[in-house]
Amino acid sequence: MFNFQLTPDSFTINTIPVVFPISIEDLQAIIGNNFSTLKTKNNTLFTWNDLGVVTFSKDGKNIETLSLELERETYDFSPTHTFAGTFTFNDEDIISYYHKYEEKHIKLFEGDTTGALVLNNISAWFDVREDKVKAIELSIYKPYNRAEGIPKDKYVIPAVDEEVISFTDLGFKLSVIEELMYTQGLLSPKFDVHEFAKWYADREINLDEEGYEPIEEVTQYLKDFPVPKRLAQKLTEIYQDGGNAIYMNLIPFSGGEEDYWDIESVADAKHFPNLKKVTLCYAKDHILDDFEALGIEAEWL
Repeated sequence: MFNFQLTPDSFTINTIPVVFPISIEDLQAIIGNNFSTLKTKNNTLFTWNDLGVVTFSKDGKNIETLSLELERETYDFSPTHTFAGTFTFNDEDIISYYHKYEEKHIKLFEGDTTGALVLNNISAWFDVREDKVKAIELSIYKPYNRAEGIPKDKYVIPAVDEEVISFTDLGFKLSVIEELMYTQGLLSPKFDVHEFAKWYADREINLDEEGYEPIEEVTQYLKDFPVPKRLAQKLTEIYQDGGNAIYMNLIPFSGGEEDYWDIESVADAKHFPNLKKVTLCYAKDHILDDFEALGIEAEWL
C-alpha cells in the first residue's frame, strides 16, 4: 500500500520526497515500473493499473501531473483498479479535510466549481461529480489569473485632455454608445462584459449569477465612460433594439425586456446637431413626442 502525504514542508510517497516535475525514472523507483503508456497529441500518459494512478507528461520524460483515480472510468488510459492507498493532507485524511474546510478550496481555472487544496506550492485538485470524488490530481500550484491575456489598463477610464459630453440621461448615453462604439467603431475600447468581468480586480464578478440584473461596476463604468464632443457630429441616428450590443453587455441575460435603460429625457439631444431620426423601444411614453418637438423624426420599433 502506498501512502501519499502532503505537509507544509514536503510531498512524499512512502516517506520519499517528490518534487514536480518528476522524471519517469524517479517515479518508477518509488512506485514501480508496471505501467502502460499512451501517447496523445499533447501528452504522454503513464498508467499504473494495479495502483489506480495516472500521470501526465508533456515531453514524455518528466511528469507534471499525477492523478489518483478513486472511481472506475472507461477512458483508454483509465486504470483497471482504483487507488487503494492513503493520502493525508496536513496530517488529516485529504477527502475528509476537503469536505471539512470548504473555505480552503482554491479555484484553479475558469469554470472550476470544485477547487483544490493547496499546500507547499502543490495543488490537489478534486474531480467531483454527482457529489463523489472521482479523482485527485496533483501538480505544481499555478494561481488562477482570470485576467490573463487582458492588458491591465484595458478598462481603466483614462484622463481625457479634450472636451467630453456631459450626459444627464443614462438611457440616452447608452444609445449613443451603441452607435458610436459598436456600429461606427469610433469609441474604444469596445466594451465586452465577459472580458470586463475577468479583468475587474476588486472582486470576482460572476456573470452566471449576476448577469440577470444591473451589475453596479458595469453600470458605473458606462456612466463614467467619456464621449468626446468632437464625435457628436457623427451621430445622425439612434436605433434601439433588444439585441443591441450595449444592452447585452449591460445585463447579459436580461432577455431584452427592461425599463432600466429607458430614455427619460431628451435634454442630451442638444449635444448632437446632426441627429435626425430615432427608433425607440426603451423610452418613456412622452419621449417620442419630445423628440418630434425638437424636429427629430421619431418612431416606436
